Amino acid sequence: MGFQADIAAFDDGVEQGSPVYCFDRFGRKAMLLLSLVCSVVFGMLSAASVSYSMLAITRTLTGVALSGVSLIVLPLGMEWVDVQHRTFSGILTSIFWSIGNMLLAMVAYLVREWHWLLVAVTGPCLLSIVCLWWVPESARWLIANGKVKQAHRHLLRCARMNGRKDFAFSPEDLRRMATDKKPGRSYSYISLFRTPVLRKISLCSGAVWFGVAFSYYGMSMNLTGFGLNMYLSQFVFGVIEIPAKMIMYVLVNRVGRRQSQAWALILTGLCIGANVIVPKSFTSLRSVVAIMGKGFSEAAFTTVFLYTSELYPTVLRQNGMGYTSFVARLGGALAPLVFLLDEVWKPLPEVTYCGVAVCCGSVAFLLPETLNVRLPEGIEDVEKAKAKGPPQIGAPEGMPLQALLK
Repeated sequence: MGFQADIAAFDDGVEQGSPVYCFDRFGRKAMLLLSLVCSVVFGMLSAASVSYSMLAITRTLTGVALSGVSLIVLPLGMEWVDVQHRTFSGILTSIFWSIGNMLLAMVAYLVREWHWLLVAVTGPCLLSIVCLWWVPESARWLIANGKVKQAHRHLLRCARMNGRKDFAFSPEDLRRMATDKKPGRSYSYISLFRTPVLRKISLCSGAVWFGVAFSYYGMSMNLTGFGLNMYLSQFVFGVIEIPAKMIMYVLVNRVGRRQSQAWALILTGLCIGANVIVPKSFTSLRSVVAIMGKGFSEAAFTTVFLYTSELYPTVLRQNGMGYTSFVARLGGALAPLVFLLDEVWKPLPEVTYCGVAVCCGSVAFLLPETLNVRLPEGIEDVEKAKAKGPPQIGAPEGMPLQALLK
C-alpha cells in the first residue's frame, strides 16, 4: 500500500497541476520552461527527503510541475506541422514516452536505492531545459494573441528551413488572418462549456480521458497480478507500446480518430475482463492477455492526446488539454484505490476497470471526426463546423501555416 500511496500522491499533484497550465497567457514555451524547472527543483527535493511526510509533499509538487510537460509538448508540436504530418508528429512524440517507460524499468532495476533513483529519473529534465532553447513559440498562439511580429519572425525562419522562398506575408497580413477578433482575450474553463458544440466535446472528451487514465494506471499498477516480474513487466509493457503506436498511426489515418479511440478503449476493458475469467494457473495465457490489454490501453492513451489536441481551437487548446488532463488524473488517482475493493469480492477491481473502460470507450462515438481536418483557430470554427462541415485540407481560408509547413 505504500507504493500505491506514493503513486496516488504523485497523481494528486499532476491532477492539481493540470488547471495551472491551462492558463496559457504567457505562451506555450514559457509555461513549458516553468514546468521543467519546477520538476527539477521538486524532483531533487524528493530525493533529499528525510521523512515520509516530506517525500509525499515533494512528490505531490513534482506531479504539479510535471503535468505541464504532457499538456504542452504535444499541442506545441502539432501547431507547427501541417495536416498531413500532424499524426506523425503526435505518434513520434508519444513513442519517446514509451522509450522513457523502458528506460525507467532498466534504471529502477539497476538503482535500487530510492534516493538515487529519484535523482536518476529527474536528471533528463535538465537536458530538456537545454533543448528548449531551440524550440520556437507557437505561431498560432502568437497570432491568436495579437503578437504578429514575433509570429512573423518565427514563420520566416520556418520558411527558410523548409526552403520556401515564396513566403510573402507581412505582419499586417497575419494580423488580418487572425481569427480571434479580440487578441489577448483570456479564456477559462467556463469557455469550454459556453457554446453547444464545445460543451458536448468537453463532456464527452472528459469521460474518455477518465476511462483511458483509469484503465491505463489500473493495469500499470497491477503488474505482478498478471504473472510477470514487476521490472520485466514494466519493460515488456514499454516495448509493446511501440508497435501498438505504429499500428495506431496506420489506423487513425485509415479509419479515423473516433473509431480508433473508441475501439482501443473498449478492447482494453475486454482484455481486463478476460483475465477475470482466465484461471490463475494459466500464467502464460494471462500474461499474453495482459500484454494485449496494455497495448490497447497505450493505443487509447496515444490517440486521446492527438484527438483532443485536434478537437479544441487554438485559443482554447491549452484550456481544453488542462481540463481533460484534470479529469484523467481523477481517474489516475482513483485507480490504485480500486484495489481495496478486492476485500468485498476478489475480482471486483478488474470488473470495475473493465466496466469503466467499455462505457467510456462507447462515449467516444459521440465525438466529431478530425481526420484530415484543419486545426480550428477560434471558437466560431468549432461551432460553424457543425452546420457547414469541418474545413478540409484544401480549404483556402485560415492562417498561412499549412502552406509553409511542407
